[in-house]
Amino acid sequence: MIRVGLTGGIGAGKSTVARTLTERGAYLIDADVIAREVVAPGSDGLARLVDAFGADILLPDGALDRAALAAKAFVDDEQRTKLNGITHPLVGARAAELLDAAPDDAIVLQDIPLLVENRTAPFFHLVVIVHADEDVRLARLTGQRGMPEDDARARIRAQASVEDRRAVADVWLDNSGTPDDLAALAAALWDERLVPYERGVRTRVCAPQPGAEVAYREEWPVDATRLTNRLRVLGGDKIADIKHVGRTAEVGSASVDVIELDVALADGASAADLVDPLSDGGFPVLSPGVHANADPGRAVTITLI
Repeated sequence: MIRVGLTGGIGAGKSTVARTLTERGAYLIDADVIAREVVAPGSDGLARLVDAFGADILLPDGALDRAALAAKAFVDDEQRTKLNGITHPLVGARAAELLDAAPDDAIVLQDIPLLVENRTAPFFHLVVIVHADEDVRLARLTGQRGMPEDDARARIRAQASVEDRRAVADVWLDNSGTPDDLAALAAALWDERLVPYERGVRTRVCAPQPGAEVAYREEWPVDATRLTNRLRVLGGDKIADIKHVGRTAEVGSASVDVIELDVALADGASAADLVDPLSDGGFPVLSPGVHANADPGRAVTITLI
């Protein structure tokens, strides 16, 4: 099983990507669907929202008036934090139940609008960001969804910046074209990366390593930081330190496109302690004391020292 986090700004086009991947076999866990479920009429979640924001967030039939809630919850950071403190734990618990029910060979697609804001990116094997420029998103929200422009701008500005999204993106899908263009990108991602990645994790086989040198790439230190954060989650207290080493760590230097990381083990920990956590997390054993990525889209070698 691999877990793929899917996110992007409101109006960016996540639904097209989710639909395409689900049609190809992804096991979808949709945070928006869950968010509606946990505040359905009669639920504890809805009762807590009423206590926090007032009874005027309800429709005449007792259901949640989402527009009324948004008008109160997205006015400032304090109100948004209050909303998230109620809904996020409920959504997380339900998502965990669905994850436990996924098949062992599943490619689990978790559609999470606030994945970046919640700082959960390191907990996924792969993070997919769907991007569209702000003016494009604004036009979609006001035109296709009928959202008032001020509300649309407030929702956009309350979310993560482009820079924050790029920092956690393993995959960046640009939705500046047509829906068919985006669907084609998602289909290629499934065929060329996700399917072999899941197979590599399940069978504990590393993806092929590139051999040719390429010119220096500015994304190398960003990739190294993202991988380091993921390794720290997987290794926990068995890891003392992680350093980006080798030619990709030298600004301006040409290199084989492989991120090299030295992982210092904590006192009392051994390389054997990390075999299962790293392998299950997408980094099978390449050779004794060395792990590499099962993801064919990003080569990395991890040396345990």
